[in-house]
This record gives sequence, structure tokens and C-alpha cells, in this order.
Amino acid sequence: MAGETDLNKLLATMTPELRPGIHVFATLPPDEPVPDSLEPVMLFREREGTTVIALEEEAEAAGLEIVFRCRMVTLNIHSSLEAVGFLAAITIRLAAAGMGVNPVSAFYHDYLFVPADRAVEAMAILTKLAEENR
Repeated sequence: MAGETDLNKLLATMTPELRPGIHVFATLPPDEPVPDSLEPVMLFREREGTTVIALEEEAEAAGLEIVFRCRMVTLNIHSSLEAVGFLAAITIRLAAAGMGVNPVSAFYHDYLFVPADRAVEAMAILTKLAEENR
């Protein structure tokens, strides 16, 4: 199951889903373990430290310094990890609206972390983008 690579099909058939809860980004020093109480949706280890994306209440309870309050959008199309231009088309559209976004690709889906206070607007933009490609 390699996923879809056709850009038009990806854009036309994506069904964005706004996930519940406020997520945040936080970082841990390179050698510090992830707190047991935390169930992050993403961990990424860099030389400078470990980036954590988790629900806000979990990050606060773990005592993490949080940045970027955001909402998670699942694009609900199994895009190939080799698909060309899918996230570029989406991020360009959000950028045109003056909205920053942090995209994350996993095996089955792509995810967008959009500013919490602009999540409804982001969903409208994504829905319109899908409709324009049908």
C-alpha cells in the first residue's frame, strides 16, 4: 500500500478533519527522556533536543515550556511519501492567507498544525482547495 502520488487526485479527494484539543510544540534537552505522563503525537530527535507535539494539558502537566498553540488537521488521504507538490500546494494556499503551518507527514496521512485561533479559517481554505480540484 504505497499511497497516492497524483497531485490533482490528492487535492481533490483529501477530506480535512479538525482533530479535537489544542496541541502545542515543546522541546526537551537532547539527553532528557520524554516524561511518562506524556503521550505525544510526534517526537523528532534533533542534535539540539527532542521536539514534542502533544496535547496542551499533557505538556503543561509535564512541566514543559510550550510554544505554538495549534490545532491538528488530518488530511485523510493516503498520500505516498514520494508524492510531489501536495503539501506545497496546501502550504502556499495557507501562506496566501497569512497563516503559518507546520506540516508533518506520516506513513498513511499528512497532518497540519495550524494556529489554534485560525483553525476554522484553515479548514475553510482546505475545503475550498479540495473543491477547486474536483
